[in-house]
Amino acid sequence: MFVAESKPASAPAARTESPDPANPWKQIVEPVEPFLDAVSQGLARQVDAFDPALAQYAEYALTGNGKHLRPALVALSARALGKPDENHVTVAVIIEMVHLATLVHDDVMDEAEIRRGKLTLASNWGNDIAVLFGDCLFAHALRLAASFPTPEICRAVASATNTVCSGEILQTRNRSNFNLTKAEYFRIMEMKTAELFALSCDLAALLAGGTAAQRQAMRQFGLAFGTAYQIYDDCLDLFGTEAKAGKSLGTDLVKGKMTLPLLVLRERANDPDRAELQRLLAKWEPGSLPRVAALLRQYETLTPSRETIHQYLETARRSVAELPESAGRQTLAKLTDYLEEQVAALGAGY
Repeated sequence: MFVAESKPASAPAARTESPDPANPWKQIVEPVEPFLDAVSQGLARQVDAFDPALAQYAEYALTGNGKHLRPALVALSARALGKPDENHVTVAVIIEMVHLATLVHDDVMDEAEIRRGKLTLASNWGNDIAVLFGDCLFAHALRLAASFPTPEICRAVASATNTVCSGEILQTRNRSNFNLTKAEYFRIMEMKTAELFALSCDLAALLAGGTAAQRQAMRQFGLAFGTAYQIYDDCLDLFGTEAKAGKSLGTDLVKGKMTLPLLVLRERANDPDRAELQRLLAKWEPGSLPRVAALLRQYETLTPSRETIHQYLETARRSVAELPESAGRQTLAKLTDYLEEQVAALGAGY
């Protein structure tokens, strides 16, 4: 259901290498590598669907080298209930386009210069072009969703897009809000990140002919796993290494984001340390990072953060435990184990 008249534009070459035994992620996605290749080619094919004057922006945004985690979730979820087909590829392309649109806008708001090892769209062509082209990506994703015979796909994509953007607004509105509650934090994580994970799992189940109960189970898996993934990413910014994070550490502090480790620190710190933390966050300077890191260590904030991620991953595992036994269901469980391993590695030598 791709645009029929479109031609591949710099479509990535098919992956032919064997999975690396030392790379757990490659082992997990190895069964769906052909699916992910089809998604990459499908994204490249969308370039010709834009006005020719916008082709350079479209090709730049749509032919990157991301991990394609959401398309992988579509494929793995479909395998849990049946077999992925061309409709699943189309849904994965749609969801990835929505995700890419949010990244384009995020880079404008965060004044980011680099994304996935190359200059951001905004760095290359300015904020005005980036914002407007991000809007084009959203619109084109909905256009593709409307090509399905049933309106249910388009409604689900539109609703999820609305939720993601609303979550981003809430996060932006709460920048430098020292009094942000944990409940508010978890809600923002679920809206801005986990919603597209949930959409990936839900629509995969729908297209695989899953029952209403199976769809709900898959959606719950996506919400729980997606929330765990975002909390892990927040922890990585404080407890990881620059090599692992792929960026400078403490970037969330620069943006005024109150992430879970900071919320735990606020709760555990004595009054003088809590007041110091509030002062440091209110007028953030890069030189303050060692002091915040020391406070995070002093009050042992990593352990409860890990425990919270573990609880979400346990919810994800329970959500799919009642699905029919299949290789796909086992792979979803392996996906939670993989993230658990990444979480356990946080803070090594910290």
